[in-house]
Amino acid sequence: MEKLRGKAEYGVQVFWDPMVIAQNLTETSPEIKNLEEEIRSKSRGLAYMYRQKLENLLKKEMEVKADEWFKEFYSRIKKHVDDIRVEKTKKTDQGSQMIMNLSCLVHTDKYRELGEELDEINKIEGFSVRFTGPWPPYSFVSA
Repeated sequence: MEKLRGKAEYGVQVFWDPMVIAQNLTETSPEIKNLEEEIRSKSRGLAYMYRQKLENLLKKEMEVKADEWFKEFYSRIKKHVDDIRVEKTKKTDQGSQMIMNLSCLVHTDKYRELGEELDEINKIEGFSVRFTGPWPPYSFVSA
């Protein structure tokens, strides 16, 4: 009980817009740029095969980016919480993808600092944050 005294649970969910992230990757990845240039110079049949290769490369790079962003956001959030639980991500209907779903145990004096950090994450192009709470700290109680 002492571990929970003066603390509450907050939910933190981070989403990204896959279209915006993919666009950013196509503008910054040399490998993707090279493939796009090759597609323009190929016949229709070959261009189709290169587009398939491009889609697979983009998918792979997005998975790598999702992992990188998760690690960065997790470390930024962890600085402001007493304990953290990684929950399963959920499907969304709005075209965005949830890349992070956390339950955070936060001291009642420190939730504003967490909120400010989440505001900074929310300002990154292609990302949005949902911050809920305070809730009873159910995720941090063992039955």
